[in-house]
Amino acid sequence: MSESSPAAPGGRKSANRGAFSGRSAFIFAAIGSAVGLGNIWRFPAVAYDNGGGAFILPYLVALLTAGVPLLFLDYAIGHRWRGSAPLAWRRFRRWAEFIGWWQVLICVIIAVYYALIIAWAMNYTVFSVDTRWGDDPAAFFGSFTQALGGGDVTIAFDYVGPVLLTVALVWIATLVVMTLGVQNGVARTAMIFIPLLVVMFIILVVRAMLLPGAFTGLDAFFRPNWAALLNPGVWVAAYGQIFFSLSVAFGIMLTYASYLKKKTDLTGSGLVVGFSNSAFELLAGIGVFSALGFMAQAQGVEVKDVVDAGIGLAFIAFPAIIGEAPGGALIGVLFFGSLVLAGFTSLISIVEVVVAAFQDKFGLSRVAATLGVGIPLALVSTILFPTTMGLGLLDTLDNWVNQYGIVGAALVSTIAVTYVARGLPTLRDHLNAKGSFPIGRWWYLCVGLIAPLVLGISLALTTKDLLTAETTYSDYPAWFVFVFGWLMAMGLLGVGIVLSLLPWPSRSHLQQLDSDGDEVAPEAQPGRSLDAEPAQHVTAGTPHALRSS
Repeated sequence: MSESSPAAPGGRKSANRGAFSGRSAFIFAAIGSAVGLGNIWRFPAVAYDNGGGAFILPYLVALLTAGVPLLFLDYAIGHRWRGSAPLAWRRFRRWAEFIGWWQVLICVIIAVYYALIIAWAMNYTVFSVDTRWGDDPAAFFGSFTQALGGGDVTIAFDYVGPVLLTVALVWIATLVVMTLGVQNGVARTAMIFIPLLVVMFIILVVRAMLLPGAFTGLDAFFRPNWAALLNPGVWVAAYGQIFFSLSVAFGIMLTYASYLKKKTDLTGSGLVVGFSNSAFELLAGIGVFSALGFMAQAQGVEVKDVVDAGIGLAFIAFPAIIGEAPGGALIGVLFFGSLVLAGFTSLISIVEVVVAAFQDKFGLSRVAATLGVGIPLALVSTILFPTTMGLGLLDTLDNWVNQYGIVGAALVSTIAVTYVARGLPTLRDHLNAKGSFPIGRWWYLCVGLIAPLVLGISLALTTKDLLTAETTYSDYPAWFVFVFGWLMAMGLLGVGIVLSLLPWPSRSHLQQLDSDGDEVAPEAQPGRSLDAEPAQHVTAGTPHALRSS
């Protein structure tokens, strides 16, 4: 489909938003968003710490009862109401617009710090060639980032030259891709990078499995601890991993679904994306623990003594492995190159949420919206994060935006759709209209009961842990945690509500026909299915004309 506006009947304009050329482009883009840094550096350690092989059971339960159902929810809202997060939520019900802006603001925060991690990975891809970190990767990482730690963290604008350069390169590449549009930029990048990422990671996994001690690591990873299944925390961890890795409640999947053709199989696509994401996580676990098994054997310690997650795994543990392993340079280039590819496709999807929102709000062209949003994001990112305070700021924002932004937005949206708007019947019928995997009462149960319950428990446990801890988060100064943690989390919701109260300009996409020149579906009516819609709302070819019969 062309990204230019089609002629519309009656003189009304059509929204010039862009579109995916087909289902395959959408699936690649969605997988590119879902498969990110967390798949590689978070899942293996979470699985190991929560029952090893036994963790697969709660993980699959979480995928089927929360991950995929919430993915379907995002798809249905975005596809039916043909807009970015704020526009689609407003069209769903007027008062729900704040949820969309909340999701946009979450993406703003994630985008500005996510670029820093990609920049580090770019640098380490080069460093891998000559194992520049030497015999002490931890000390090298500290000197490379020049990061302030613990109580020393403060507002500081002491820049780290190599990091500043690579952060700028990340944003230049991002802006180039975004200006190319939905199909030629977002989708095409994913269609190139995701197959390349899979090939690179498979080579990495095979190489890691050939290392001495690899199967000791795999045994530690897969050996089931069935007793762990009686621990409620293990189940909360499984749901948490699914929420964070599938990109639900960010506004990403909602935005991507709005670019799909009207007769797309949404449920079948959701299953492909969900299981592809999980398959890559399992592959990452195999590769990471093969390498950790080698490291444990080389150091003469147990595997549990070398397990790490996040930044510690990527930039300290893995460099140590690379330095000792035969052919370590190849392993390093593949590992850090994979982080760059996975991170970049995820960053593209995060920025797309913000670009699409402002494009809809102000009726902007693709290039104008990209530059109007992307340049400020790039400036903020390059000013704040390639500094000595960058790591501490990243750590704090990531913890609070993840816990109170993503989890909070998911909790509010499920309650709003299920109990306040009572819109599940409409969304169910929309999904079933062309979906190859029919949904019904099980979906109601998952979206309306299981997901809110688990999200609420997760939020309560996180809050309890943070408030009852003997020290501040990561030993950072209390004022730093308050400003960039608690205040930021509350501020995102407050600003989202304010933005939802601002009027939409006449040139916005709110009252325009969709990109195909069709009327947009009316608001969801409480408890009513599509079959119950009045005949005057039915227009052939529009999404609300689709019927499950």
